[in-house]
Amino acid sequence: MSETVTSLQNERVKLVYSLQQRPRARRKERKLALEGVRLIRDALARGVVPEFVLYTPKGADYDLIAQLQNTRAKLIPVSDEVMTHVSDTQQPQGMIAVVPLPLPDLPRQPSLALVLDAVRDPGNLGTMLRSAAGAGVDVVALSPDCVDPYNPKVLRAGMGAHFALPILELQWFEIAELTAGMQPLLAAGEAEQRYTDVDLTQPTALIIGSEAHGATAARKLPNVQPIAIPMLNATESLNAAIAASVILFEAQRQRLRQ
Repeated sequence: MSETVTSLQNERVKLVYSLQQRPRARRKERKLALEGVRLIRDALARGVVPEFVLYTPKGADYDLIAQLQNTRAKLIPVSDEVMTHVSDTQQPQGMIAVVPLPLPDLPRQPSLALVLDAVRDPGNLGTMLRSAAGAGVDVVALSPDCVDPYNPKVLRAGMGAHFALPILELQWFEIAELTAGMQPLLAAGEAEQRYTDVDLTQPTALIIGSEAHGATAARKLPNVQPIAIPMLNATESLNAAIAASVILFEAQRQRLRQ
């Protein structure tokens, strides 16, 4: 067993800290820090092999440690102080894995795309990515004003979705090129067309905007069609992540019936 690392100046400790805190470091190093047993297990299930793992000997999941040993990932025990320093959570879970930035293959002709327009809440973005993976979305495109998709809070909310589907950070002209030939549908609080009345079996780009600022896609993409989820009891609107999930799984339902 390796000697327990206690120094905050250790090079691997400094790398994990920077990956947790700085988007620029994640891009420069092309690496992510995955914190917690569940997220690490999800990555392993997708065939992701960590470069190394920091863990606290007292709090580690030794079933997962054994699984990681089979991948030949370097396992580095650290003190509680070190784990608290590099953790992004109030209650550290005792394990952080460093993995390569995921680069899933982009399908040549995506049939279902999710376009996120200035979505800035990390929990919402992670939930939408998780739903997108579950509903069979081919690609997710993020506009320039979205939160960093590799933010630790997004990673935790996504629960492995980052390793299941292509996630692209694009300019609007690139989103227009990606979705050319697809029907662009904008989830809107008020629209005459109901989402259940739209043929979602044809190539579709679903656009979800920020709850706080709304969507700008109607001004950036041609022929955007607003669609609505009917609401009862004078409820103002659905959470953006819930709205995305409802429509994406309706698309899956229609496609499964073909």
